[in-house]
Amino acid sequence: MSFFEDDFYSTKVSKWSPAPKEPRYGMTRIGRSRTFPDWAVPALGGALVTLILIALIGGILLATRPSVSKETAVAAVAPKVGDTQQLISDAVVHAAEKVGPAVVSIISSRKDGADKQARGSGLGSGVVFQKVGDKVRIVTNNHVVDGSTQLEVVLSSGERKKGTLVGNDQISDLAVVEIDGAGVKQIAEFGDSDILKSGETVIAIGNPLGLGVAPTTTRGIISSPKRLIPVSLGKEGEFDWEMEVIQTDAAINSGNSGGALVNMEGKVIGINTLKVADYGVEGLGFAIPINQVKTVIDSLIQYHKVKRPYMGVVTQELQSFAGTDVLKLPSEVKTGIIVLDAIGPAKEAGLKTNDVITELDGKPIGSTLELRKYIYGSKAIGEKLNVTYYRGGKKATAVLTLAELKDK
Repeated sequence: MSFFEDDFYSTKVSKWSPAPKEPRYGMTRIGRSRTFPDWAVPALGGALVTLILIALIGGILLATRPSVSKETAVAAVAPKVGDTQQLISDAVVHAAEKVGPAVVSIISSRKDGADKQARGSGLGSGVVFQKVGDKVRIVTNNHVVDGSTQLEVVLSSGERKKGTLVGNDQISDLAVVEIDGAGVKQIAEFGDSDILKSGETVIAIGNPLGLGVAPTTTRGIISSPKRLIPVSLGKEGEFDWEMEVIQTDAAINSGNSGGALVNMEGKVIGINTLKVADYGVEGLGFAIPINQVKTVIDSLIQYHKVKRPYMGVVTQELQSFAGTDVLKLPSEVKTGIIVLDAIGPAKEAGLKTNDVITELDGKPIGSTLELRKYIYGSKAIGEKLNVTYYRGGKKATAVLTLAELKDK
C-alpha cells in the first residue's frame, strides 16, 4: 500500500487538482525539515506590556500605602518572561491533550476492475465532531476521500473501524465520514473562526506521512485569519474558484489534510487543507475556517451534499479567446464570458453558444470565477437571474430561473 500525497497549492502550478498517483513529498519538497517559531519574542512583548501596566497600578497603590516600596509592589505581581513562556507551553499541552484523541487517520482505497483489487490507497486525517446514537461523525477533506470505494478510520488508540461516507463537496473541499462509536470517548469542540487575530497562537494536529498512530502536533501562529487562495475545480487548469482560508505557519504536511487547527482553548478553529510546497517556501499552510465548516457539514449530513444554484452555461473568458472578431462585439466591450454551451435554465431562457455575458443582475461579470462567486454567494435555488449579453454584436437581456446544481 502506498500513501497518496495531499493536495498542495503551488505558486508554480496553474491548478489545484486531485493528488497524483505517485507521492511528491520527500526531502527536496514538503518533507524537508523546518524551524519552529521562536516564542520568546511574542512572549517577551506581552510581558513588557504587563510590566508597564503593573508599574502604573503599583504607583497608585504606593500613593495610598507608602510603607510598600515601588520595587516590592512590582516584583510581587509581575510575571517573569520565563513564566510567560511556560504558560504558553502549558496551554499548548492542554489544547493538544484535549483535541488529540479526537483526531483520527483516514485510509481511503479504490477497488476496480474485474478482480476488485485495490488500485491505490491514500492517507489523511479527520476530526471527530459529533456523536449520534451509536455512531460518531468525522469531518475531513473531500480530496482525502474522493473517488474511494473503501474507507478505514484509525483511532488514536490504534483501533481500526470501517468508515461510511455521509457526504462530500468538491468546492469547499469538505466531507463527513461516519463510524461505529464504540470506544470513541473524545469529541472535538468547535470554536469561532470569525474572531481570530493575526499572531494568535495555534497548533495543527494530524497524521503526517502516516507516522504512527498517535497524531502529531505542531505549533505556530495565525499569519492571516482570512486569505483568498485561487483554485481550479476542473481539469483545464484555470482558476475558477477562490477558497477563503486561514493562513498559518504551523507545519502542515502530507497526511495532515483533514486534521485540526486548534486555538489555545483547545477548540477547533479550522480544518487543515493545503500548503504552499514550492522550493524556498516555508510556513505557508492553510485551513478552512470552522464557521464555514459548520455550515457545509450541516448540509452534508442533511442532504449528503451542498445544494447550490446553477444557470447552466459552459464558459470561457473573453480575454483569453483568440479571434474575437467573429463575435462582432462593440469596441467598448473588453471583458465578459463567452457561452460555449447552454443547458438547463440558460437554454430555456434562450442563451446560445457564442453569446457573450457581460452582466448578472446589473453587476459586471468578467470571468467564470466572478460568475460562480456571484451565483453561489448571492443567489438561491429558484430565484430569478437577469442576464445581460451580446449576440452578433447586439445587446440583449434574458431572465432565467436558477435550478439546483446536480451531481455529475
